[in-house]
Amino acid sequence: MIQLSEITNSISPSLTRRLFNLAQKYDNVIDFTLGDPDIHPHDKIKEAGCKAILEGRTRYSPNAGLLELREIISSKYKLQYNIKYNPTNEIMVTVGGMEGLYLTLLAILNRGDEVIIPAPYWINYVQMVCMCSGEPIITAPVSTNDLSISIENIRKAITPKTKAIILNTPSNPSGRIISDDSIQQIAQIAIENDLIVITDEVYKTLLYDNAHFKSIVTCDKMKERTVVINSLSKEFCMTGWRLGYVAAPSELISVMTMFQENIAACAPLPSQYAAIEALRNSEKYSAGMIEEFTLRRNVLLEEVAKIKTITVDAPQGTFYAMLNIKSTGLKSEEFAYALLEKEQVAVVPGITYGDCCEDFIRIAFTLDIYKIKEGIQRLKRFVESL
Repeated sequence: MIQLSEITNSISPSLTRRLFNLAQKYDNVIDFTLGDPDIHPHDKIKEAGCKAILEGRTRYSPNAGLLELREIISSKYKLQYNIKYNPTNEIMVTVGGMEGLYLTLLAILNRGDEVIIPAPYWINYVQMVCMCSGEPIITAPVSTNDLSISIENIRKAITPKTKAIILNTPSNPSGRIISDDSIQQIAQIAIENDLIVITDEVYKTLLYDNAHFKSIVTCDKMKERTVVINSLSKEFCMTGWRLGYVAAPSELISVMTMFQENIAACAPLPSQYAAIEALRNSEKYSAGMIEEFTLRRNVLLEEVAKIKTITVDAPQGTFYAMLNIKSTGLKSEEFAYALLEKEQVAVVPGITYGDCCEDFIRIAFTLDIYKIKEGIQRLKRFVESL
């Protein structure tokens, strides 16, 4: 019999995937679980990937990715944030943002090192820290009614074992953006305590109502201690292309590139050529996506407003919304399973994102407007039947 490693005891399938898998058993299901948009990438992006395949550019790239792609990423950070990254040794291309995060944690954590993860959080953060022999330290938000990040709770969580803080703004699941003032305070905390900040910015272009996003790497003295994780999955609806990138100090990128050599070799080469096309024309290709998600968000908010016992705060970014179900009297997991069974609507229980979210469910408005309306109407019918 095969004996599994101790690390396998620290991970399990997420509730998101459990609900998604269960939803596939229903014929007429409306699935709000995954952050996997039904929108296709722009034709020009697809053509760039296909052209690479047809021309035989399907072999290995350098472990850190095509230099041309890294140069484009570098130029975008210089243009947008006036931050200069050397494309030869401070940027690497990864197999999605998820691998970028995993390689980062693998490179910085020793057994028992603590990583602060503010709730609500994406469950993969917790599991990846455990996979890399670290200890996830969850900090509560301001309150269960206000899911904003709590600077005070972050300060209280710091110990001699603290190695890093993971930030995600705009946030999956809440759609909230960390304020400029909070970002500045977190930067000061990191400097005072010699901490690394890992900032997951995959949703940074999906903003609504002229919301403002500030990257912590732009704060004074933070470039040297910040790891920026990004991906093309959300901005360009390229989830299956598995293409992400990391910008970080050269000593870290060097080690991560060696890990990449031994784990995946490189990101898929056709995807890298598609990424070159996407990033060269990012404003043109992402504008339509943002317009569509804005419309979907507004429809969702309008429909939820018709349900007397459920409330929702308008997300500032991402394509997720957290619906408050406290008045129904049901726990989030109980609510989600009952909703799926009775109305064939799949949502994610809030408890997935931390104890602070027990009174919530998360909806991904990654479906077309008809399905969003139909799904919320079914949700309304379910709630009224309780």
